[in-house]
Amino acid sequence: MVHTPATGPARRHARSVRDLRASDRQQYQEYLARCMGPSIHALTMLAAGGAIVIAVTGALAGYPSSLPPWLQLLPLMAMMPIVVATQRVRRHRVLRLLGLLCVSLLEIAINLQGMNPAPGLPWVWPAALLIPAASAMVWLGAWDFTLGMILCAFGPLPMLLLNATDRTQLLQYFVYMALTVALCVVLRTFMANMLVEQFRLERQLREKAATDDLSGLLLRNRFLELAADAIDEAHCQRRPTCMLYLDVDHFKVINDDYGHAAGDAALVALAAALRTHSRQSDLIGRIGGEEFAMLMPGVGPEQALERAERLRMAVHRIPRPDGQMSISIGIAACTPDAYAGVEALLARADQAMRQAKREGRDRIVGA
Repeated sequence: MVHTPATGPARRHARSVRDLRASDRQQYQEYLARCMGPSIHALTMLAAGGAIVIAVTGALAGYPSSLPPWLQLLPLMAMMPIVVATQRVRRHRVLRLLGLLCVSLLEIAINLQGMNPAPGLPWVWPAALLIPAASAMVWLGAWDFTLGMILCAFGPLPMLLLNATDRTQLLQYFVYMALTVALCVVLRTFMANMLVEQFRLERQLREKAATDDLSGLLLRNRFLELAADAIDEAHCQRRPTCMLYLDVDHFKVINDDYGHAAGDAALVALAAALRTHSRQSDLIGRIGGEEFAMLMPGVGPEQALERAERLRMAVHRIPRPDGQMSISIGIAACTPDAYAGVEALLARADQAMRQAKREGRDRIVGA
């Protein structure tokens, strides 16, 4: 991928999930799963413990359910695998489904415990108000939050209707539930906006730590890290990979005779040319000083030579105080039948670039 810092308006001003670019939303969901996964696991444990407490309290307080004990235990038994799964799973879609399933089972448990021949509001109905409040902060998306609130609001209805609850008591329940859901909407909106802002800031910090301030390209260590993954992936897919290593010719003259500001301007212009002549899947890094590298996954030696030549000619159009800019380029290839790690590939491209220097500069040499 071509590295571009997150400084555009869409990223800089992202304050909600809708403000994020489509390409960032998947990463944001994965970020949420990492952040909220432990909280979801803790809530599933709390739900299982709450189901036990409700059953024991009801029996001790003289409000036992009219249903057989084995039936009351079914939701609790079904919760146990969910508790275990939420500890291990970090895929956001799976976590969403597990959260909804846990809430559904807890609502079933409350209904089963509330089945009592006594008329009126079941003693356990306040527990139904706690579920949306306890879970409001951990829903990962809008759709699962909406489904969760619907489950919380209408889940206790079978218990209320079968217990012959009168209209006044039903109205009382729905008023309290409406207030609880409204509070949950406010809390969830605040939490979601805060997490988006945190995601944006953390991403900016990561990119700043991995990006050269002057050129906006990847720093050496980050380039090597991403390049190693790209080479391994291309090798597994039986695709070639090529590395370009380039150096600005007579760059020291610019700094010595015209100042470092002129040298910096030349490097910025070269970085822009590298971006222009790269694909989305390419990686570009500033290796050090006036030396740059470009990894081209899926590109063979012949195509790499053509692209390097186009880049070399494009650099001629970049002005420098003492004339036109030129670069020396070395090319090293990693074929499906001859795997090379990123360090070895970079070293071979570096040696080819130095050979181009020895042969007179402003040329391309293959390793």
